[in-house]
Amino acid sequence: MFRHKKLMIVLIIILALLLIGVVIHFCTQKRNTAQIYGTNFNDEYAAFLGLDPHQTFATLLDDWGFRYIRLAVQWDVVEAQRGIYNFSELNWYMDEAAKRGAKITLVVGQKIPRWPECHPPKWAASLSDAEYRAAIKQLIKKSVEQYKDHPALEIWQVENEPYLAFGICRKFDKKMLESEIAMVRSIDSGHKILITDSGELSMWWKTARAGDYFGTTLYRNVWNESLGYFSYSWLSPMFYRAKLFLTGQKTANTFIAELQAEPWVPDYDIKALALSEQYKTMTPSNFKANVDYAQRVGFPRAYLWGAEWWYWMKEVKGVSDFVDFAKTLKKE
Repeated sequence: MFRHKKLMIVLIIILALLLIGVVIHFCTQKRNTAQIYGTNFNDEYAAFLGLDPHQTFATLLDDWGFRYIRLAVQWDVVEAQRGIYNFSELNWYMDEAAKRGAKITLVVGQKIPRWPECHPPKWAASLSDAEYRAAIKQLIKKSVEQYKDHPALEIWQVENEPYLAFGICRKFDKKMLESEIAMVRSIDSGHKILITDSGELSMWWKTARAGDYFGTTLYRNVWNESLGYFSYSWLSPMFYRAKLFLTGQKTANTFIAELQAEPWVPDYDIKALALSEQYKTMTPSNFKANVDYAQRVGFPRAYLWGAEWWYWMKEVKGVSDFVDFAKTLKKE
């Protein structure tokens, strides 16, 4: 009975927010034309697409002009052997960013961007939950010590959408997140912390004020195993602003951590899908519309999601529309 009442309260709140968003949507349309665009980048995904990750990264810096980039410490890469930490590959990306004056948001923790979200090394499979958590904290400790004085580092992100049940991960709880945040602060008091959450599937109550900055995802056209292809086009941009208002977090400290700019498809192997299938959730027009929508949401910075795919589209499929549009966006 209690669960039904709780669910009803949540539904009423969501409906009230939607109503508020619709009213404000038609009453005022403030567009943030000064919005800055960064990009997410994952070298493993670039390699999966058959690209040279180093060349792709250099291109998004030199040719496309991005100066705000979100990278991650991937556990199975950095600590493939227990207790032996190898940051050489990530060092390359951090150093190349520093050479151009680019600023990095670096994600640490169990859960990082890109499927399957969590990337534990093989040796971690046999660990108890307590041992597993201790190993993650040690990974975070070593990562913060490695990069706290790096000139490219701008912000630490601790975990990625920690409370969203998405990905193949071990259980997570609030105490674990709080403990990780406290440890990062104890080692590096000079850099602020970002915590992220789903823009469409969460109310942000646990996350928006957990760090110094808050980052939301923003996906407009998705695929779901139960619903198939699904669009959030019915959501007003003010829906996000209304949710943020209820948390008490400042707009100036809020980013779009992932702004959809690549397809969301049923099969992870996007290379095998026809362009007609990929275009069901991302076309050049969708890309432009999502940027326009993000400006109307109004947060000061948006990190685009899909740079590796744009490069693949241009180099492999001969479609340069996505890259061409990305070049026109304000980067700093």
